[in-house]
Amino acid sequence: MKLRRRSFRALLPALALTLAAAVAPTLATAAPAHAATVTSGWNNDACKPTAAHPRPVVLVHGTMENKTDNWFSLAPLLVSKGYCVYSFDYGQIPGIPAFYGLGPIEKGAEQLSTFVDEVLARTGAPKVDIVGHSQGGMMPRYYLKFLGGAPKVNTLVGIAPNNHGTTMSGLTKLLDVVPGARGVLTTFTPGLTQQVVGSDFMRRLNEGGDTVPGVNYTVISTKYDEVVTPYTSQFLSGPNVRNTVVQDLCPVDVSMHLTLGTIDRLAFNETLNALDPANATPTTCKTMITG
Repeated sequence: MKLRRRSFRALLPALALTLAAAVAPTLATAAPAHAATVTSGWNNDACKPTAAHPRPVVLVHGTMENKTDNWFSLAPLLVSKGYCVYSFDYGQIPGIPAFYGLGPIEKGAEQLSTFVDEVLARTGAPKVDIVGHSQGGMMPRYYLKFLGGAPKVNTLVGIAPNNHGTTMSGLTKLLDVVPGARGVLTTFTPGLTQQVVGSDFMRRLNEGGDTVPGVNYTVISTKYDEVVTPYTSQFLSGPNVRNTVVQDLCPVDVSMHLTLGTIDRLAFNETLNALDPANATPTTCKTMITG
């Protein structure tokens, strides 16, 4: 056991460095230094949904992110548009602060279920809309499919969601090259290995179809995604599904995985359109400037 712990301590920083390297080109512009303390009006218990926006929005962060740093830009935008907005942390691992979404995805979905019930109780709304980034765009599908969430959710928006497993630009092959790597990560950070293409979790999640009746689905992707690869694996099949690639809306958008979920104005406008399709506005290259 001591050997396995030493192996894990050595392997997890290496994995974190790998992830950091994958998103490093975008990290410098993704979040200001004060992002960890920004709340800007969301998670407001006094907020009550309006006739214009009757459903509160629940934001679900991605792997190795948290309820604040993932949403420092999108959450205030939603608040400014009149939505009641809520975010939460899930997938915590003891001894690993701030970097969440590493625990079993099933447990994270249970945390989402509890949180949705709390939001509905706070606001008196009959349903919520969910917006998630990366794992946060996929994990709610487990909640909808297996935990009775479908009657409580109107729309699920996944920004760069890991819907069918990732090869992580080929790096997941290292799990079978480095002796013991897969077993150590599965034991200590199961939320990572569950997201690899071909995992038992992914097979179960997608068995019998990608969607459930009664929920609207929007997937927003970038062809430059280097974390959830291939990017086409993010797409869903089924009724009430819209799959969007931001480069189809504006070819000069160069967002990668992290920036798509944190600062990309095209992704944000498509999110607003999915939440309020009756008042949708065109998403074009001009959106990158005007928002």
